[in-house]
Amino acid sequence: MGEQADRLARGEWYLDDEELRQHRLDCWRQLDCFNGAAADDATTRAQVLTKLLGEFGDGAFVMPRFQCSYGYNIRLGANAFVNANAFFMDDATITIGAHVRIGPGAQLMTALHPVDDHRRRREGWERAAPIAIGENTWLGASVTIGAGVSIGRNVVIGAGSVVLRDIPDHVVAAGSPAAVIRSTPEEVDSRHADAYATGTSSRD
Repeated sequence: MGEQADRLARGEWYLDDEELRQHRLDCWRQLDCFNGAAADDATTRAQVLTKLLGEFGDGAFVMPRFQCSYGYNIRLGANAFVNANAFFMDDATITIGAHVRIGPGAQLMTALHPVDDHRRRREGWERAAPIAIGENTWLGASVTIGAGVSIGRNVVIGAGSVVLRDIPDHVVAAGSPAAVIRSTPEEVDSRHADAYATGTSSRD
């Protein structure tokens, strides 16, 4: 790993270089295969993502057209679903929990540029911060998630929202920037779910 790739991996300020550009080209070539597969060729698409992503969980599904920067920084949990035209800028790790639903046109953006240092921004300095989305969360259509944001489990994010700060478990949030609108019921413990459904639950 070269100096700039190492700086990127550590979350430090870095400059793009030939090694990183080559990694992105390798990713995009594989995405050409994914996005160009026949409509009924789910096997090819699954094979591409299994090779490309850092983790591709059992039962996970991604609809074309899909774009990302590197691929290997994406962890997609079991039974997660990513709808069409999503873009994951995975300069840092993007972790998607099990059963997450991501609507069409979603953008998960890990990259940051200098704000006050205009010279360094002109020179191309950047860094990246990870994104994490908890299990069974639903991102509506065209949601944008900013760098360094963590979203809890069992969360709903309204369509078109821009999420720039962390969101806790069991809430609905929406807007630009997104804000919590209300809470949702906490999920019943799976150990008691069947008994709860029949009205015979007991807690010990």
